[in-house]
Amino acid sequence: MTAMHRGLNHPQSRAVGGDAMTPILMVLICLGLSLGPRTHVQAGTLPKPTLWAEPGSMISEGSPVTLRCQGSLQVQEYRLYREKKPASWVRRIQQELVKKGYFAIASITWEHTGRYRCQYYSHSWWSEPSDPLELVVTGAYSKPTLSALLSPVVASGWNVTLQCGSRVAFDNYILCKEGEDEHPQCLNSHFHPRGWSWAVFSVVPVSLSRRWSYRCYGYDSSFPYVWSLPSDLLELLVPGQIPDRSFLSVQPGPTVASGENVTLLCQSQGWMHTFLLTKEGAADPPLRLKSKRQSHKYQAEFPMSPVTSAHAGTYRCYGSRSSNPHLLTHPSEPLELVVSAETFSPPQTKSDSKAGAADTLGLSQNNSDPKTASHSQDYTVENLIRMGMAGLILVVLGILLFKPQYSQRSLQDAARR
Repeated sequence: MTAMHRGLNHPQSRAVGGDAMTPILMVLICLGLSLGPRTHVQAGTLPKPTLWAEPGSMISEGSPVTLRCQGSLQVQEYRLYREKKPASWVRRIQQELVKKGYFAIASITWEHTGRYRCQYYSHSWWSEPSDPLELVVTGAYSKPTLSALLSPVVASGWNVTLQCGSRVAFDNYILCKEGEDEHPQCLNSHFHPRGWSWAVFSVVPVSLSRRWSYRCYGYDSSFPYVWSLPSDLLELLVPGQIPDRSFLSVQPGPTVASGENVTLLCQSQGWMHTFLLTKEGAADPPLRLKSKRQSHKYQAEFPMSPVTSAHAGTYRCYGSRSSNPHLLTHPSEPLELVVSAETFSPPQTKSDSKAGAADTLGLSQNNSDPKTASHSQDYTVENLIRMGMAGLILVVLGILLFKPQYSQRSLQDAARR
């Protein structure tokens, strides 16, 4: 859509002859000198208006937003339009609000998004179009994860690498600095064969004059103004800016068995509002706890109960103050936590040993292989058959031996008679 201009209608010059032309020219010259500046303002291009969104141009889905257009001169009418695609919702705005440059959206959806410009009409002329405003809706997809490669604790003046990633296959990622209107960084995504996507951003050197907090978003290139939920806030931290050092210790000790309860204790002699615990090589944000005063020291306890092999590693802690929470003390000395995979059991008594042996025996019997149990049953049946056959044979042999003896005794008895 291009700016529309309405020109002034100028009367056509009529041919005038001879001497009558001289006084007319003098009158016109005088009028031109007196009206010259005013005519120049009208005939020239009007200054472009300012277009902005309240409360902002990135709005969560379902929230209200108002686009405001303001001209620098006496305005008779405003016009708001969307590039590439007409915005039908604009035509439904009340004319009283349109004349004041108010274009309100009660509940934003993806249909309201896009790239907008506005113009105003004054003294029979349309102004130049405003600078573009990109209206974005967030919350259409699940939030990505933002992390600092290596660590969010960085030295002042160093470049920092941030990674934004998601299990959603986004085409692009946006990195926005919290609390500032600077243009966000946009990068194309890298893709993993399993469907993951990510983008790696390089952040300019960190200075001490301001806080460095970031969020990232993902979106599909088919809908460039429809973004995901924002990632969790990631704040970059600068150590060594408070003239104090924290001390880190562990209870019950630096070497523990898996499943034990462990507590890391961070302490400082000077006043600290918050203590932070970091793990070397972990991209997760540091753990934060408010300090408590105890035994003339400020401290915070970081419990890990129960510990697993994932807790093993090298830890450091820092202190910070509420006035500048992104500025930290010097780091504590590194503390290496070793987590053993073996668990230690108390010695058993004789009764426990017998019970354990019985349980073990019962367990081994209950957990025997079904095939072995089937074979055992087969062997038992065969043995019973064999024993039965042996008994039957013994009975038959007994009968055979008893019969001749009985016949011989019968003959002897008959002879005696």
